[in-house]
Amino acid sequence: MTGSEDRECDPRHARIETTCDDPETARLVSRAITPDNTAEMTTRVEGDRIVTEITRETTGGLQSTVDDYVVNLGVAVQLANQDGEPSTTTTTET
Repeated sequence: MTGSEDRECDPRHARIETTCDDPETARLVSRAITPDNTAEMTTRVEGDRIVTEITRETTGGLQSTVDDYVVNLGVAVQLANQDGEPSTTTTTET
């Protein structure tokens, strides 16, 4: 499949859920990472979870965006947690 064929397919989607220790930590981490969101990303807090959904036109674009997001998320979570341990993160691509 060539790059032009990839663009003709339906957009790619990923949903990333991160469970924090408590709702306040989730809000803190969400506020830290949201400024880095692109137009194709939404981030919200649901209780003690941060939910980010990403839509990109290409698989490679989705992978790059998810990779960047997860790195930024990991740093924000480690800084927010007093013990420095990362929270649980799951990624679902559809």
